[in-house]
Amino acid sequence: MEDDFFNVLDAKRELRQGIVECQKRGLVYSVKWLAEMCHGLADVDIDGEDEKDNFGIKMLEGIAPKEYDNYFLAKSYFDVREYDRAAHLVRNATSPVPRFLHLYATYMAVEKRRLDSTTDQSNLNDSGHFKDLGEILVTLRAEHSRNNLDGYGMYLYGVVLKALNLNQAAQQIFVQSIRLVPMLWSSYVELAPLIEEKEKLQALNFGGHWMKRFFIAHAYIEMYLNDEGLKAYEDLQAAGFRDCVYVTSQMALAYHNKRDVDKAIEIFQVLQEADPYRLDNVDTYSNLLFVKELKTEMAELAHKAVGINKYRPETCCVIGNYYSIRSDHQMAIMYFQRALKLNPKYLAAWTLMGHEFMELKNTNAAIQSYRKAVEVNKRDYRAWYGLGQAYEILKMHYYSLYYFKIAHQLRPYDSRMLVALGETYEKLDKCQNAIKCYSKACDVGDIEGIAMYKMANLHEKLGDYDLAANCYATYCDDERAATDKQSLYHGYMTLANFYENKGEYDRASYYAYKCLESDDRKSEAKSLLKTIENKRSGKIIAIRGVSTGCSLSKANVDTSSDDDMDMELSDYKFPSLDYLGKSRILPGTGNEPGSSFKSTHRTATNVNEAASTSTRATLEPLSVTIARRRAPLTDDMSLSESELTSNTSIPTTYTVSTNTNSRHNLPTTTTAANASSTNPADDEDEDTHSMEISSISID
Repeated sequence: MEDDFFNVLDAKRELRQGIVECQKRGLVYSVKWLAEMCHGLADVDIDGEDEKDNFGIKMLEGIAPKEYDNYFLAKSYFDVREYDRAAHLVRNATSPVPRFLHLYATYMAVEKRRLDSTTDQSNLNDSGHFKDLGEILVTLRAEHSRNNLDGYGMYLYGVVLKALNLNQAAQQIFVQSIRLVPMLWSSYVELAPLIEEKEKLQALNFGGHWMKRFFIAHAYIEMYLNDEGLKAYEDLQAAGFRDCVYVTSQMALAYHNKRDVDKAIEIFQVLQEADPYRLDNVDTYSNLLFVKELKTEMAELAHKAVGINKYRPETCCVIGNYYSIRSDHQMAIMYFQRALKLNPKYLAAWTLMGHEFMELKNTNAAIQSYRKAVEVNKRDYRAWYGLGQAYEILKMHYYSLYYFKIAHQLRPYDSRMLVALGETYEKLDKCQNAIKCYSKACDVGDIEGIAMYKMANLHEKLGDYDLAANCYATYCDDERAATDKQSLYHGYMTLANFYENKGEYDRASYYAYKCLESDDRKSEAKSLLKTIENKRSGKIIAIRGVSTGCSLSKANVDTSSDDDMDMELSDYKFPSLDYLGKSRILPGTGNEPGSSFKSTHRTATNVNEAASTSTRATLEPLSVTIARRRAPLTDDMSLSESELTSNTSIPTTYTVSTNTNSRHNLPTTTTAANASSTNPADDEDEDTHSMEISSISID
């Protein structure tokens, strides 16, 4: 950066001046952020006589003396949300501050009418709303062409362009606004979702102002570059902003994204003690408590949030999580809908409501919720992943593949996305691509510890028994495999059969004896051990359909019980496992495998599959159960398939209800951010059926 260091005295002066300027224009969220930053520098003393004398002068800068009365009255109307009255009162103003207030009040009146008239959360955008915004856009464009817009006017111009999906133009306007008014935090916040790559972020030219450091740290967290974001915020703390609650909360979000749940909870608890009435990011805190299944803490947090402000979207989200952890999914959905009534663009509620519909097996309503989430934020990998999972349940695998690819592009180092892609490729009989996905999942650190098992399963299905044996040995040696007993014993039995066929009886016995602990595998293991004993003693046998040239007499058929077994565990000297060559090493992730859908869906959904009982020659595919997992392929691994067309459109939004028996309507068009040029296959069409998500009014 151009400014490795900055003077905190100058920073605090600029923060105070920014507070005054934003207050005059009604930019309340920027005022809040700037005030928090300024409060974090409370130990920096800049108060003097000059500062006090200049405060009154600054409050009147940008307002013509003859417009004082109209401006102050209009500002009072604006503060009590009477936006039309405020806009009308200063409609003929010419000085910068009242003129901006007129334009901003006009925009806020349009937004308020849209929210007040919204009876169905599925209608985030309608033609009437676009028409009203178009009229504002014409005015702002004319003002811009005459160079009558200052930095604050440029910000509003950018907001309208972004609302009309003119993102490229909006990005340029926001950059101009920041260069003119570097203290306007709202411009940075609106710009951040439009920056999709780290290289693009670094190429932005804001000048050398120190506020750029806050924006870059914020953008890193938005792009899930959590390590870079943490480093940036640590540098800001070292520069003097150690006591800023905003900086601390952003670090908690970074740890949340990294799935370091304990560390994130610890930071949020510190924030709760420092600012007990703060509701910002409290929804994320409740997600963390949900993942850890801390029901008591969840209940306390919900009661506390209701006591502070029951009509905040974050409060409704906390209550929804509380009902969800109690498995009352209908009540959870009701509170998420209430949050969306308060703020239709509240991303967390759309995604979490989709998870709740999945719990209720209402796949169609879940798809609608996830699609609305990606309309709000196209970089929400959880929503893209949820769409992939929903279509996977519907057995529409080309659609599923498309959405999992987008989720992977957003989270290229998340093994859950890679495992999801691998399973989808496997269902489409593209086994080599599936193996690449499972292999990459192991390389990046398999969170759930199932990628190696799936890769072994697939190698066995393809007849690559040596590779399958290596993978099974690696999987069985992973301590996380012990939580999935069925898969673990399947791996042991497969290895025992493999080495018995190769004549390596010590190894075969080692794994067969491990299977004696399983009720399902015990008889098969005893039969194999009996076979090994007979082969060691030189008897002529033919067992389990594998002939050695002579028939097996009835006297040699194993009918032994636990009491009359001819072999005991102590009869064998088990070989060391050092000879088992591991094809890859699975680094520990700290996440338990086999997590339920309910306990992990706040960070991403998962579909666990349990291995079915299989013969030595064949492995059955794993059955799908609803849970949260998965992640995408890196850039060096091409996943484009010939069966996907070059059309970049994806299914369009349709209306759904909570009727779980309704049939699914195949989508047809939408835009995906950062998505590959693929389109789901057209051959998975179904009958159209309209459904609606009912809105919940606030008591």
